[in-house]
Amino acid sequence: MGVYREKVVPRLVDRMCGAGGFERWRARAVDGLSGRVVEVGFGSGLNVPHYPDAVEVVLAVEPAAVARRRAEQRIRASPVRVEHVGLDGQEIPLDDACCDAALFTFTLCTVPDPARALSEVRRVLRPGGAVHFLEHGLSPEAGVAKWQHRLEPLQRRVADGCHLTRDASALVESAGFVMQRNEQRYVRGPKPWCWMTVGVATKPAS
Repeated sequence: MGVYREKVVPRLVDRMCGAGGFERWRARAVDGLSGRVVEVGFGSGLNVPHYPDAVEVVLAVEPAAVARRRAEQRIRASPVRVEHVGLDGQEIPLDDACCDAALFTFTLCTVPDPARALSEVRRVLRPGGAVHFLEHGLSPEAGVAKWQHRLEPLQRRVADGCHLTRDASALVESAGFVMQRNEQRYVRGPKPWCWMTVGVATKPAS
């Protein structure tokens, strides 16, 4: 399982999440980012071509060595500086209130403890800082959600812990962020995998 997790899964994620249909969603997710941005679940750098010019530096948190290597070419081609700063979004090695924004894309579905990861992001964000996120998750349709629960054990084994039944918006709000934008709909494909949410929420100023 170690070889599969370290060598195969990052390549599968790069291929599936790098499909052309997701580019528009990624552009929506990064819209409005500026300053110092911590990106949890940086992966192979699929967001790099979409960073706004206002981003000063991206502080990347990514555990998979294969994904980090696959990101190198995208990083070299980008005017935005990227620094790898950590391996675990649940323990981000950054000072309190040192970032202007945070970015999650297809990360909250997989990180073992999303509440802990969001708590860490809240810690490193300055007051008023924003968390931007793009995630797949639990469908509002009862029939689809029923299939998601049935398929989730297999999904977690095949996709290195990826859940089908997490509600990204609820997780973000439960972590104390205030939702500013929340867009949800299906993308093309099998419904259990295709309910998407792109959103922005802010850390309260006090």
